[in-house]
Amino acid sequence: MVSQDRIGRLAQQIGERLQGASQAPEDVQKGVQQVVKGAFDRLELVSREDFDILMDVLQRTRGRVEALEKQVAALEDALDASAAADEDAEEVRETAADANSPEEDAGAGETGR
Repeated sequence: MVSQDRIGRLAQQIGERLQGASQAPEDVQKGVQQVVKGAFDRLELVSREDFDILMDVLQRTRGRVEALEKQVAALEDALDASAAADEDAEEVRETAADANSPEEDAGAGETGR
């Protein structure tokens, strides 16, 4: 994740701060904190609070996507059912038209002669 170069620089900076260990412990602690904080800032880390907010947004978005997927599936099913009903109605019309066609009536008259 973090390159060895960054870790090496961080260790070097901390070591330099600890070189002056004769300073007051508070000064050493502040110096190390500054070095570590600077390293974290360069890593572009996200705070836990920001992470939690983004996870909440992601979960809400995922819920909305799932609801929309269900709605699309229901609409597709309704469209398929409507298309099937239209096809059935067309077949019935064609069958009725064939039964009432003049060719069949003319053919029936010829066999009767």
